[in-house]
Amino acid sequence: MSALPGTAEEPLRVLVVDDHFVVRIGLVALVNTEPDLRVVGEADDGDRAIALFRELQPDLVLMDLRMPGKSGPEATAEIRRVSERARILMLSAFDGDEEIHNALAAGANGYVLKSATGEELIPAIRAVAAGRRWIPQNVATRLKSRQLFEELTTRELDVLREVAKGLSNKELADALHISEHTAKDHLKSILAKLRVADRTQAVTLALQRGILRL
Repeated sequence: MSALPGTAEEPLRVLVVDDHFVVRIGLVALVNTEPDLRVVGEADDGDRAIALFRELQPDLVLMDLRMPGKSGPEATAEIRRVSERARILMLSAFDGDEEIHNALAAGANGYVLKSATGEELIPAIRAVAAGRRWIPQNVATRLKSRQLFEELTTRELDVLREVAKGLSNKELADALHISEHTAKDHLKSILAKLRVADRTQAVTLALQRGILRL
């Protein structure tokens, strides 16, 4: 009889994905200190992560959220299309409710902040590899706060991105090929949905929630 994954005889095979070299080697070292875990591959971007998943078929992917090119959620969605049984734990320095939502909607089985200790991360890896969902209380609290806000439309997101560049109503209207009156209507809706009083507060909150990225 062959050994079961997650034992010293047959450790869980982990693919580590992070675009920051120092962070990645730290994660690799941490995972490899556990006798029931073994890093079988490393990737520094989403496309490489997908390719290595196809090649290695790991038991779990430890996925960075923000990376140049294909993001963690984008790579996660692609990996889940390759295999519905893929187990993916998202690891991020960001706790914006929109980013957490997008990661889980893409198919991540769990979400852990990079501020977590090894004593918090290792159990998360084991749990997700075993098919369980892992949402720590601090992440769950942030995710629940998303219910307080209405979702912005695609056009409203376009307007908000132009506002974040410091453009006036006329300038963003010209950039988006809409009338200034329409631009003002969109901005009014954005302020109401985000429950803020002005443009500066809208951009600040959108950055905090992960709706916008600088």
